[in-house]
Parts: sequence; structure tokens; C-alpha cells
Amino acid sequence: MEAGPTIRITQVGAYVFTVDFGAALPELLTDEAPPVGGGTGPVPEQMLIAGVANCLCASLVFALGKFRQDAQSVAAEAACRVTRNAEGRLRITGIDVHIRLGAQAAAMPRIDRVLEQFQRFCTVSESVKAGIPVSVSVEDGDGTRLA
Repeated sequence: MEAGPTIRITQVGAYVFTVDFGAALPELLTDEAPPVGGGTGPVPEQMLIAGVANCLCASLVFALGKFRQDAQSVAAEAACRVTRNAEGRLRITGIDVHIRLGAQAAAMPRIDRVLEQFQRFCTVSESVKAGIPVSVSVEDGDGTRLA
């Protein structure tokens, strides 16, 4: 088994924590949303969907490079669905990631090959999918849905 990244979390206020990623990176302040917390930093749900979306975008960039396709840019929006379970506790029941490429599909002749496999490179989303459905869509620079 390979060792993965580690973090250290330290409480600095009621629901406020610093996340230490190591000496080379700045600390991140997290919080809960009002009325529980003060909303001074991202909430855990945002951290989770940021990790999923970031990994998917990085995997897409990797696959684009592998097939020598110039997407010009890659951007994403991610959202999660939160519902109450049978015990009334909030749970994330789905994550939706919408990725937009800067270039038109016509300018990327191998985009079909890229779209066919990029998600499988994503460590985070493929792991999260074991417990939470993850929906991914991709559109080109003209807004045409590609996947």
C-alpha cells in the first residue's frame, strides 16, 4: 500500500479549524455556515466537492495531454445535494460536476477518446463514487454538451 497525502487539522474557534497541508503550502481556515458557525471559511461539503472537481479537471488535463488535444482552458462548477437520512441527519446524496473546455470540440479531433477515459484517472471521484453518486458533464467552448 502506498502512503497518501496527509493533513493536520487544529481547532482555533468554535467551529473554526486550520488545515495544515505541510510546510510548502499555506494553512487553510475552515468553518461551518451560519447559524452554527461564522462562515469564515469553506465548509466541509465544499472541501469535498472541491477535491472531486479538482481531481476530475486534473484528470481531464492529463488525458487531453495524452492525446495532444488543446482545450485552451478547463473550468468546472461543482455542487452537492444534501438531504436528511432516516434518522434526520444531513448526508451528501450526490455530487454534480460540470466541466467546460475553452476550445470547440471541432478543434480537438480526439476529444471522444479523451472523454471516454479521463474519469478513470481521477483518484478522488472514483473513490467517492463508492459511496456517493458523482455525475459529470463536459461542454466545449461553444456550450455544446460533449458528455
